[in-house]
Amino acid sequence: MKFLDIDSPFMNALGKMADLMWLNVLTLVCCIPIFTAGASLTAMHYMVLKIVRNEEGYITRGFFKSFKENFKQGTAIWFLLLFAVLVFAGDFYIIHKSETEFHLIIKCIIVAAAVLVVFTATFVFPVLAKFENTVKQTIKNAFVMSIVQFPKTILMIIASAVPVVVALLSYKVMPLVLLFGLSGPAWIGALLYNKFFKNLEEKILQESGENQEVHLEEEDERIFKDEIEIVPDRHENE
Repeated sequence: MKFLDIDSPFMNALGKMADLMWLNVLTLVCCIPIFTAGASLTAMHYMVLKIVRNEEGYITRGFFKSFKENFKQGTAIWFLLLFAVLVFAGDFYIIHKSETEFHLIIKCIIVAAAVLVVFTATFVFPVLAKFENTVKQTIKNAFVMSIVQFPKTILMIIASAVPVVVALLSYKVMPLVLLFGLSGPAWIGALLYNKFFKNLEEKILQESGENQEVHLEEEDERIFKDEIEIVPDRHENE
């Protein structure tokens, strides 16, 4: 039976499902201390992109490699996002509970700002996982990419929301959420932005030329040191 051959599409699909399951478990466990969630999510996105590119290798080793390399920046970005969430949660609570009627413009500004934070958060960990940069520039590039890739950003947000919504509607699907709730949407996201990332990587190499600092890892992976502001061209996203 050819579909059971080790290199058959069926077995490859099963292998990727197993990788995503294990990656989800690793991510959840490493998110438990809360303050490590940023590094854990970065490591997850690092690995799902490698899975999409068929470069996954050893999931556990690759996960903790990225976890260690991006711990400081991932943690800093995570706490910034938590702070933003608390601020917006407080704003919405005050608007909802306050007897004072807030002007529509103020409400629109708060909602718009919250949406922009969600957009940025959607790309910030994938960007951190692939491109070496300062925290400030990583956040800025993630924001720019989320706008440039607007349709894909919406799809990525929907994909991330589906497990939460489904889990709230029926507790019976919780086992699936625990196995694919984080890695599944991240994998879908990687499918969406993979081509864009590749174009950006090529652009960085072309613009940097011989001055580009390139680190060769064990698996011949290149991590790009982006010292300049990268503003992707809209025509590159397809």
